[in-house]
This record gives sequence, structure tokens and C-alpha cells, in this order.
Amino acid sequence: MTDIIILPGIGGSGESHWQTHWEKTHPRMRRFRPSDWDRPDRNDWIAALEREVELSPAPPLLVAHSLACLLVAHWQQASALPVAGAFLVAVPDPRTQAFPQEACDFIDPPAGPLRMPSLIVASSNDPFGTPRYARERAEAWGSGLVDIGAAGHVNGQSGLGDWPHGMNLLTAFATGLAAPRR
Repeated sequence: MTDIIILPGIGGSGESHWQTHWEKTHPRMRRFRPSDWDRPDRNDWIAALEREVELSPAPPLLVAHSLACLLVAHWQQASALPVAGAFLVAVPDPRTQAFPQEACDFIDPPAGPLRMPSLIVASSNDPFGTPRYARERAEAWGSGLVDIGAAGHVNGQSGLGDWPHGMNLLTAFATGLAAPRR
């Protein structure tokens, strides 16, 4: 199995977040480490992701939540390093009132296709991003899209625990990446 880099959003995904559960139980998963989780600086976060990708012996799989989904879109324009794919959960809409002011550095995500295979996982009642916005991003980025129904922001407050359904989605996505191309 390839390395998986966990990319939390603002605040760093606390103890009850599925990303934290996954990282603790899967030895091939590791978390990127920007300088500040609470006052994200786009250049710092891009550099932190770049360092983690460079450490991987083979192109890693990125597992991003919330603000980190926008990070992936910005990073992939600034970097030439290869990644296997991007699993993007709860893409936030920077145009909404709910978008954190501390993250204003991440607004205006690139609109063109991502340079790696990607899957957006969206919730029908995410307070930070509507299903319509998830569809817009999927179309613009050339990403697949899965709507998992009402799961809030798909975070610790959603009560998902280790989120087995999410792990099944990630496994299916990763399996598709490993399948031979015809």
C-alpha cells in the first residue's frame, strides 16, 4: 500500500475526528505538519505538504478534509511532485459567511482540472459547503463526486468515529488508482 498523507483543515482535526482515528490505526498514514493549524498561511501549508510528499518513496495518496481540500488545489499548481490521487472530504465554499476569516489566504481555489485523480466526498448538510458547490468543484477539478447524505461537516462533531464508510470509499478509490489502465 502506498503512503497516505493526512491533511486536516483548520484546527488540525482533533481526537474525535476520523482522520485522527485513521492515522492512529494505519501505519502507512501520516499527518502533514504546517507551522500553525489555527492561523493557516497558504505558503506555509504548501511548503509543509511539499515536504511530506518529498519524504514518500512513491507517489502518495492525499486524504484532505475541509480547508486542506483547497490546499491540494493550490499546491498542485505550485508543485511538480507526483501524487497518486487526492481524496477530498467536505470541500468548503470560501464564498460563504461560514468560511473562517483566518483562512482567507485560501480563497479563489484554482478552477482548472487537478493534475491527479481525485474524489470529492460531500455531505448534503455541510454548513461550510453546499452540495451545489461540491458539484461545481467536481466539475471544475475533474473529480469524482460521492454524496454521503446528511453528515454535517464530516468532522469530529458529526459523530462518525473512525468512519468505516469513509474508509470503504478511500479503499475503493485507491483500488481504482492501482488498477491497470487500458
